[in-house]
Amino acid sequence: MNLLLSILVSDILPIFAMAGAGYLLARFAAVDVKMVSRVVFYTLMPCLAFRMLVQAHVSDPNVVRLVVLAVLVMLAMGAVGLAAAKMLGLAGAPLRAFIMVVMFSNGGNYGLPVVQFAFGPDALGYATILFLASSVTTYVAGAFFAGDRRGKIAGALDKIWRMPSLYGVALASLVLVIGQPLPEAVMRPVTMFSDAAIPVMILVLGMQLERAVWPARPGIVLWAVGISLLVAPFVALGLVELLGISGAARQAAVVLSSMPVAVVTTILALEFELAPEFVTSAVFVSTILSPLTLTFLIAYLK
Repeated sequence: MNLLLSILVSDILPIFAMAGAGYLLARFAAVDVKMVSRVVFYTLMPCLAFRMLVQAHVSDPNVVRLVVLAVLVMLAMGAVGLAAAKMLGLAGAPLRAFIMVVMFSNGGNYGLPVVQFAFGPDALGYATILFLASSVTTYVAGAFFAGDRRGKIAGALDKIWRMPSLYGVALASLVLVIGQPLPEAVMRPVTMFSDAAIPVMILVLGMQLERAVWPARPGIVLWAVGISLLVAPFVALGLVELLGISGAARQAAVVLSSMPVAVVTTILALEFELAPEFVTSAVFVSTILSPLTLTFLIAYLK
């Protein structure tokens, strides 16, 4: 019990406290969440990805396995979501929205801070790799949710090449291949930007939660949230065993795969007209309930 309380107080509640500040900024100070998100997307996240890969001692086999894991977890959760949606009698846009909610977890502005607080910088390096791989997979899967709208499919795929974090990964890979340390004039601003990434990402999470609305079909929302929070950990635990992922990489992979519904699903739902109120509600409810599952999961992984 003491371990569970310690995890809740030390690893999870600080994130909600910071997210609460973001919620208040959006509600009462009219801070533009899109602008803050762009700062994270175009500046802070690329620096975080670059620094984590340059400084972390991450082996090549684990990198490949984490990329494979990102794809397999989404495919497995998509299959579970499809089966559940059919059982619930969903079809068309609601069915695709349900699958999307189940497939995509919030590995960025929630998952990375949890991993950092719970397991330290080594696990954060692995988590960053998995998050980037999951982000690419999310946009590829987004083409499926666009249905037959070819223009939007092309737009979803085009976003992959517009992800600045991928260029941060490419530059970090080049530095690792060359094997020469970078001068302080380069690393100091990169370090400062990367240090700011996670706190600002948590603020963005709170700002985005401010948009939540009461769902028209709360039962369907609870089904989606239950699958996201309760089924995903078992899927991830099975796949890390299958792929031979262990240690800090295993901790990072399981936690990131078991996070609540990704905030990016609200953007995809609006873009592709896929029950946006349902999706936003699922994000909000899953995030609020996530400490109940994450606390036990982190204790198990520790």
